[in-house]
Amino acid sequence: MLIKFGIIINTLGVLLMMVSLLMTSALPFSYYYGTNDNYAIFFSAITTFISGFIFWISSRKAPKNISKREGILIVSLGWIVISVFNALPYIYYGVFDNITDAIFESVSGITTTGASIISDIESIPKGLLFWRSLTQWIGGMGIIVLTVAIFPLLGIGGIELFVAETPGPTSSKIHPRIKETAKKLWFIYFSLTIALTIILYYSGMSFFDAINHGLTTMATGGFSTKNESIAFFNNTRIEYIITVFMFIAGINYTITYYIINGRFRKVWNSDEFKVYLAVVLIFIAAVSIILFFVKDIQIPDAIRISAFQIVSIMTTTGYVSADYTSWMPLLTMFFFVLLFSGGCAGSTSGGIKIIRLLVLSRISFMELKKLLHPQAIFSLKIDKKIVSSNVLSHILVFLLFYVFFFVIGTLIMTFILADFEHPLVTSIGAVASSLGNVGPAIGELGPSYNFAGIPSAGKWVLILFMLLGRLELFTLLIIFTPAFWNRN
Repeated sequence: MLIKFGIIINTLGVLLMMVSLLMTSALPFSYYYGTNDNYAIFFSAITTFISGFIFWISSRKAPKNISKREGILIVSLGWIVISVFNALPYIYYGVFDNITDAIFESVSGITTTGASIISDIESIPKGLLFWRSLTQWIGGMGIIVLTVAIFPLLGIGGIELFVAETPGPTSSKIHPRIKETAKKLWFIYFSLTIALTIILYYSGMSFFDAINHGLTTMATGGFSTKNESIAFFNNTRIEYIITVFMFIAGINYTITYYIINGRFRKVWNSDEFKVYLAVVLIFIAAVSIILFFVKDIQIPDAIRISAFQIVSIMTTTGYVSADYTSWMPLLTMFFFVLLFSGGCAGSTSGGIKIIRLLVLSRISFMELKKLLHPQAIFSLKIDKKIVSSNVLSHILVFLLFYVFFFVIGTLIMTFILADFEHPLVTSIGAVASSLGNVGPAIGELGPSYNFAGIPSAGKWVLILFMLLGRLELFTLLIIFTPAFWNRN
């Protein structure tokens, strides 16, 4: 079957026109604060809308039914095209000296990575800062749509979460129709963003800071309006509030829906949620004890600091309240490992996801049991359901690809960063952070640094890895296989 490129172009056109309208939402901030970025935002919105309109009008007669291959192309090309147009405000205003930096910041935003190359964030006009935060919120909302509507078509392990008919690491659909499911998840996402904005405002943030951090927290993105990130506010209440909402943002949105509706039995039947909660609490306790005995930080402060950083890194949000790389080598390695974990499947967080790690651990224990009882028959269960062999193979292949790209990316970046003081450690951190959509890393890209010093070639490598990580690897990789373009 031939791929219908008309519907792909038509859909991309609609997406661009939607993005252009979202761009205009930054204009009120430009006018209110009297900054001079309104023209850059306005002309970016016009350029984006005209481009989208041309795409749409030129393919308006295209068939409306979308096949699996067309859906994959729409997702892959959509993320790339939107990333380019999202960079226009930066380019028109002249925030960066070159297009590479503008694209990097844009991709970091839309993929909710939060790896910035802006050295003085507070010098950026308010309109552009709001747009920068909004790109992360758009990316977070977009991944919810993909999770519900597109990823199940690919059978990506862990994302079968929304396909009620698939046994294994799944949860029931909120509604049998994908459209209704997406609407409910969007409403939860929007409502939580509004709630957090209001709470932050009444906890001491200005309205501008509150709405920006509301957007980037629920997107698990981590872009801040301050150079020192959350540490700037020096407010214990704000840190606790953001910690709680980061944790919520890392939960599968289906589970959040059940919590809101009081269906707690379904919540507690989720193995992934129980593991997520347990791991967070255990890690907080362990790091707090270490900080108390080694760094002489009092227990209340140790709990607050460790909770914020653990939840921030584990949910791939990437906010900073302290430089964890300055504590001790053991904790630096601990936080490096957290760069891979991610939150729950069906959340806005990046990384490998808890469900995949849970399945991997259970497979490993099952294999050990087989060594002791070779004649016995074992089955792997998640949420009291047997995991199908297809789901197991998808998860294992995903993990294999993840490790493969991490190793290859590290080798490439080590060569590119040869002039750095610690090229290997910095490269390991850069690739792990980009592939996991985290933001801060280790080495010379830790919480006290940014990505500005990376050469252009390295930035393009990391751009690719940010997109790969956000689209769960397979979505991009599959279009490079001969079978994808086969007419049969």
